[in-house]
This record gives sequence, C-alpha cells and structure tokens, in this order.
Amino acid sequence: MQSDDIRAKFIAFFTDPRRKHELIQGAPLIPSETDKSVLFTTAGMQQLAPYLLGEEHPKGKRLVSVQKCVRTQDIDEIGDNIHVTFFEMLGNWSLGDYFKEDAIKWSYEFLIDELGLDKARIYITCFEGNDDAPKDKKSAEIWESLGIPKERIYFLGEKDNWWSPGDNGPCGPDTEMFYDVVGNLNLKSKEEFKKADEKQQVVEIWNDVFMEYEKKDGRIVGKLKQQNVDTGAGLERLAMVMQGKDNIFDTDLFSGVIKKLEETSGKSYTDNQKSFRIIADHIRSAVFITAEGVLPSNTEHGYIVRRLIRRAVIAKDRLGLEDSGLHSLIEVIVSVYEKHYPYLRSKVMTISRTIEEEEKKFRKTLDRGIKQFERTYNMSVGRSTVDSELSSEVVFDLVTTYGFPFELVKELADERGLRIDEDAFNRRMELHRETSRAGAEQKFKGGLADASEETTMLHTATHLMLAGLRKYLGEHVHQAGSNITAERTRFDFTHGEKVDRGTLDKVEAYVNEVIRNKCNVVIEEMDKNTAMESGVEGSFWERYPDTVNVYMVKSSDGTVYSSELCGGPHVKNTGDIKGTFKITKEEASSAGVRRVKAVLK
Repeated sequence: MQSDDIRAKFIAFFTDPRRKHELIQGAPLIPSETDKSVLFTTAGMQQLAPYLLGEEHPKGKRLVSVQKCVRTQDIDEIGDNIHVTFFEMLGNWSLGDYFKEDAIKWSYEFLIDELGLDKARIYITCFEGNDDAPKDKKSAEIWESLGIPKERIYFLGEKDNWWSPGDNGPCGPDTEMFYDVVGNLNLKSKEEFKKADEKQQVVEIWNDVFMEYEKKDGRIVGKLKQQNVDTGAGLERLAMVMQGKDNIFDTDLFSGVIKKLEETSGKSYTDNQKSFRIIADHIRSAVFITAEGVLPSNTEHGYIVRRLIRRAVIAKDRLGLEDSGLHSLIEVIVSVYEKHYPYLRSKVMTISRTIEEEEKKFRKTLDRGIKQFERTYNMSVGRSTVDSELSSEVVFDLVTTYGFPFELVKELADERGLRIDEDAFNRRMELHRETSRAGAEQKFKGGLADASEETTMLHTATHLMLAGLRKYLGEHVHQAGSNITAERTRFDFTHGEKVDRGTLDKVEAYVNEVIRNKCNVVIEEMDKNTAMESGVEGSFWERYPDTVNVYMVKSSDGTVYSSELCGGPHVKNTGDIKGTFKITKEEASSAGVRRVKAVLK
C-alpha cells in the first residue's frame, strides 16, 4: 500500500459516520507568534492545546488530521532505520468525549482490519505508574479483550509511556503499539522486548495518549477538567510495515531520491547507506521548511534549515558529488508529495534557488573553515597527543561562523588526534541559542518592530506599495519578507530583474493617490479557500487557519486598492497616514528576489 493510500484510508476511517470525526487542517510547520515553546511544530496536538484544556473547538469534540512535523533532537540518529527530521503524523482526538476503550479499539481496528497487519506481530506497552498517576491496568485489560496475549503487553515507566509537549500544558500516560519488522520474533518477556526495541527489530507505529493531567513548570499540578485522547501514527513507519520493509528509507516516500542519488553518483545505496539517508532526509526537511518561507540563517528556524542543507552537502561530498547540486533532488521530492500538498509545486523554483544558493555559500565558507582548522591544527603540532585539544572557542567559531556541522569538526579533530571538550562547546552553544531566542521574543508580529503610530502608518503604506508593484510589474510579484520600523519600511518581493526608476515612480504615485483619497481600511473574515479564489494577495497560505482576516483598502465608491492577508496593526483610514510615500532604494536581495526601502517624508 502506497503512502498516499495510507493517508487517505486513515482520514476516511475516522470521518466515517460510525466514528464521526471532523477533518481539520494540519498546523503550519512554523508555530504561531504566540507559541515560543518550540521552533517547529512537533506534534498535532500543539494547535489543539486550548481545546484539550477545555475550550470549545468550533468543529466539535472529535477531530482528525494529518500533521507535518519537524523534530531535530534526533538529528545525529539519522542514517539508522527509523529516525527522520521531517515526518507526518496521522492523528485523531477526543476532546472530553470518548476515552480509552474507543481509542484503543479503533487503533486496533484500523491496524488489523483496515490495513491488514498481522496481529501476531503486534506488541503493546502501557504506563507502569508513578507518584503522579496510577498503573494503567485499564488499557492492558482492553488490549487483552481484543486478543493481544498478556505476554506481549509490557508496563514501562514515564520515559517510555508518558507524553507531554514540554514543561507546560496537557499531558498523560500513553499506550504504544509496536510491530515486529523481522516477522518471527515471538517475544515472550519485557527483557526480550527491550532488546528487540534497541535493535529496531520492533518499531513503534502508533500511540494513544490519555491526556487528563496538566503540567506547569515541569511538574504535574493536577487533573484537567476533561479526559482527552490524542493519538498519533507516523506515516513513514506505517508505510514501512505496509510495504514489507525493515526501514523507512526503502519505502515509496524515499525510494525516488535514493534512486536519483544512485544514478547521479554511480555508487550503490547498499554500500553507502548512511550518506544516502542523510541526504534524502535532510533535503526532504529543507524542502518543506523553505516552502513556508524560511531562509537559511544563523538563528532560529533559519539555523535549522542551514544546518540540514550543510549536513547534506557534507554527506554528498562523501559520495564524490561535489559538482552536483542538491537542488536536483527537489523535483523528486515534490512529485511524491504534491497530491496531498499541492502548494509545493508552485514553490519549486523558490525552494530550488534557496537550496542552491545556500550550497554555494557553504562551499565558500567550507574552504575558509578548512584553512582555519588547519591553522589551529598546525599550532598544536609539537605538543603531545594528551595535551592536544581543539578549544571550545575554536569549535564554536567553526560551527557558528563557518557553518560547519559539529560532527564534521569532530571528525577532522579525530583524524588529527585532537580532543574536543564537548561539554564546554555545548555550554557556549546553549548561551548562543538563549541570546537568539531573547532577540526573537523582541520581534513584533509580521516583521514589524513595534505597534507605534509611525510603524503602523508605514505598515499600511507597505500593503499599498505591494499592490502597486503587482499592478505595474505583474501578478508574479509576492511578498518575500519585510522589516518595518518607525523610520522606514524594508520590503522583499519576488521579481527577477531590476525595477527601473520610472516604474518605482508609478508605484509611489499609486500609494500617494490612495493616501490622498482617504480610503477606509476594513477587515473582512473569510474562508481561506474563498479568499484564495477571489484573488486576495497572500504569501505562505499553508501557514494560515481555515478562516482568515483580509485587510482591504476601499474608496467611498467601492474601488478596492489593496486586498491582502494580514494580522498586524493598520490605520483606520489612509488619510491618517502622515507624509508623502517615497521609495528611496531598490536592489537585489537574493536570486529572484528584489528589495526596496521606503519612507514617509
């Protein structure tokens, strides 16, 4: 069964009238401005936290979704059989409705009856209990009633069978389903199960979390006012077992990329598994992250996508593919996912340019970084191996300034007999991340420095400028980034060539005409699909919820000068904008992207 079919079958199963779940759109990979707890969406429940705590969801108490997720804490594990940085989580929820019995029965029914998995290869874990919650005997009893033998049901501790999104929020014990990917293990004890798990002979394919507790500052503070169910089934792992594989990289989700790499490199996947898998995983993640408008940088989301691309470059070089770009793999990845995520097709050129440009930048810093490393190494020559150490300061500089993946620095150091104080390096990196996070918290929503009167006026004027650019340059023009302060607006937009001064003058005149006409700025709440079909301007539509706010600038005779998605502050009437709008500079920002700076004088 192909991955597209598994995804569709899961949705159909839970939206069936017998189970009555409402399909909701998965959240964007980049969490909202109000969620500072994580850089990326790591689970389907993140967008549902308020409803798990008791708020009423507009679509009811039973929900189902397919959620894109990125988790990078296991990045060093990439190359084994089951770990990935990007994955899709199939999930269903009960918000104070059904609980353990229905959740477990439906999980079992989908796996055994719908997918046709072998019941004799299923193993179950349940929560063994602690000071916060009792042993989950109820779940074990339900599994036994479904025909799972007691010798294949194991009770494990908090580390294995308790799920929480972090130090705050709804949480609870879970029961997990594992599948024997060898086929004939016939395990009889917890000890045998743990050994098989370590060897990845049994693989977790589903979990049911029973969220009835609340955590604050890392401690359980009590029970929620309702009992919830939050389930998750990883698409990659379901595809693995449904396609009879013992690893996710042999499934239809990765086979095209693996084949392309074999053709390009002339080398065998079997002989170069780890490098092939790192490239396939990291470029797939980079495609999805950059599709949401994230550009490589040294902080926050940009740091992660930069790290993924650069790790992939290192792995590619090991295959002797220095002259072959990673961007050649993008088409293969998009072709796998465009049926379910059609927005990827329209972003292929932007994604390709971003990855190609980052690889070129890394080539330059790689050469400089290698020279810097060699200088450091040469300084250590003559000292004994015991005393030879690459300082944490040098390692930090190679990672943050030159963009070296830490594992590359470590590999180079090992080859030359240099030790690295990893604890000291990690302390420096954590301080660096804390500084980055502190800076990020100071940013205002939508690229605005603040919500002052001057910034708000320039924000509205920037909307009008985009409308003018689209009027005189064409509908290919879209926002690619912005930074607006009280003094000026800096605006990036998609366009392949320099904009002449005559056109900029026309855009200025357009904006100033709307200001003089004293047009109202109104907000209309619209269904997202309706907004898209009616021509509302917006970038990264996949980030927005099903219902969106559309800001329109309208004259008294009904003429619409600007119609755009937004969530920031605006003037109530363009007559409130003080001064004359002037574009002061136009220049290249990156490949296919231009930048203008403008002021109100």
